[in-house]
Amino acid sequence: MAAPGGETQASLNGSVGTEAAIVPDQQNAQQQPQQPPPPNAWQVIKGVLFRIFIIWAISSWFRRGSAPQDQTTSAGAPRPPSRNLFPKETLMDLYVFLSENEHFTEFNSSTALFWEQRDLVYGDWSSGENGDGCYEQYSEIGIPEKVQENGTFYIHVYLTKSGFHPDPSRKNVHRRLATVYTSRMLNKYKRKRFLKTKNLLTGETEVDPEIIKRAEDFGPIEIISHWHPNLTINIVDDHTPWVQGSVPPPLDQYVKFDAVSGDYYPIVYFNDYWNLQKDYMPVNSSVTSLPLRLSFCPLSLWRWQLYAAQSSRSPWSFLGEDLYEQSDEEQDSIKVALLETNPYLLALTITVSIIHSIFEFLAFKNDIQFWNSRQSLEGLSVRSVIFGVFQSLVVLLYILDNETNFVVQVSVGIGLLIDFWKITKVMDVKLDRENKIAGIFPRVTVKDKSTYVESATKVYDDMAFRYLSWILFPLLGCYAVYSLLYMEHKGWYSWVLSMLYGFLLTFGFITMTPQLFINYKLKSVAHLPWRMLTYKALNTFIDDLFAFVIKMPMMYRIGCLRDDVVFFIYLYQRWIYRVDPTRLNEFGTSGETPTPTPLPIQDQPALNSPNPEDTSPPKPAEDKKKD
Repeated sequence: MAAPGGETQASLNGSVGTEAAIVPDQQNAQQQPQQPPPPNAWQVIKGVLFRIFIIWAISSWFRRGSAPQDQTTSAGAPRPPSRNLFPKETLMDLYVFLSENEHFTEFNSSTALFWEQRDLVYGDWSSGENGDGCYEQYSEIGIPEKVQENGTFYIHVYLTKSGFHPDPSRKNVHRRLATVYTSRMLNKYKRKRFLKTKNLLTGETEVDPEIIKRAEDFGPIEIISHWHPNLTINIVDDHTPWVQGSVPPPLDQYVKFDAVSGDYYPIVYFNDYWNLQKDYMPVNSSVTSLPLRLSFCPLSLWRWQLYAAQSSRSPWSFLGEDLYEQSDEEQDSIKVALLETNPYLLALTITVSIIHSIFEFLAFKNDIQFWNSRQSLEGLSVRSVIFGVFQSLVVLLYILDNETNFVVQVSVGIGLLIDFWKITKVMDVKLDRENKIAGIFPRVTVKDKSTYVESATKVYDDMAFRYLSWILFPLLGCYAVYSLLYMEHKGWYSWVLSMLYGFLLTFGFITMTPQLFINYKLKSVAHLPWRMLTYKALNTFIDDLFAFVIKMPMMYRIGCLRDDVVFFIYLYQRWIYRVDPTRLNEFGTSGETPTPTPLPIQDQPALNSPNPEDTSPPKPAEDKKKD
């Protein structure tokens, strides 16, 4: 079955494959458009942990529980436990065939047989060249013409009890209960995306003209068949008495029961977990042979459960295949970290990443609580909140324009909604239903709250942003000219977004300075959300630690240093403005408690004073007790 594209696309794939195989990596890097650097392990682990809650919350709306499996027989009795059809230490023969067809019938073809290994022992962990029960077969295989033209290529694996043959036509040496069969497609289709960029002033580009022409003829997305030279065939050493219908997912898709006897076949699992995406090579008309190294190894039950859980379908499967390709690249970063990082440093990274995610969640929670309970805006920079909405909007539009991972888009979109919600807390937002837009839509009116206008905070806030504009606008103009002269973009819209995004990424920290200016003018920091700032400060110090331990871009390290400077200024202001009993804090209370005004003597209640009109003698003690 050929992939979309036909013969015309096959020739194009051939040219791509030739370039990928011959041209050095540096030359390819010069011809391809500028791409953002891949995320490192720290960023990936931190981002994945921080998005766990968001992924769970959104996927819970789409997740549907699987239908309960039938655990009873046709007569209504409960199913008995099954047994493995291959007992421990069963002698087995391995047959591996390669074919273009998904359903294999070419048992008599010598060219289709890739590997034959006899007298294997089920559950043997000590044989083989390395004494670990593993066997290996390597060979250069010829590629059929259809496979070169984006066709499919399958591997068919048969395990039979010793003395039997997998060919069903050989009635005398074939038994259904003595044959285990599984197959999968060897090649993998990957989408190659092309971003048509150019210098907006000169119209020139450093991309190869042939690639540009191919993108104009066949679109920005091209489906290309890829090949990985390594694959492991695992046989799970398991004799659990599984009950048909009660095998937990995702294991249930691998345990195959016999329809007649009710027992299950040995589990054969294709393990490609450690195959990195960077090692896949394109298959095209110029490639006549490809290397293939197969390994046959036993696998324990608990390790198989780990691999099966990692390769199970994501809860985002309803979003399409694009998400899978992006998640594979992110998983590669984690795999490389597991393979190349020191185990102690890796354990420390994971531990601190979890702490970092907890602090981010707590800062997120306290930020919402602070603005939800805030009654007065005295001492707070409202202009910084508005600028934060603009910044979040630019980030969301930028990642949408660059087709970033959907999970990232969702998390940024939720953050933008929260920023919009903050606007309703710092400003009076109302719908003017009398003066409608085009006579249909109500007009939205926005004005400052009275607690902000009537205080000196508004004056200091406007003053701070006026001083800040003297620095921001020249820097923005210089960065815009630099981006226009020396960078390539898809269009003017992409240039505006990338320019604003790069500028905010580089100089966004100075948007925190207006609040510092207001604190300085008011000589108070009691109005700040110190819980949220404390969590963010701790996360910044954690970023500092790993910015110099793990390889990261220099701009990321400089950004951590800039945030440290701002937070240290906040701490210094908290130290010098430590006492301000007259100002309300983040909970709306002050240090001064109102003292009750003493009442005049004539207004005070006379509780113990005797009645001047009472001239009766005092009562004896016994009468007082009776009273």
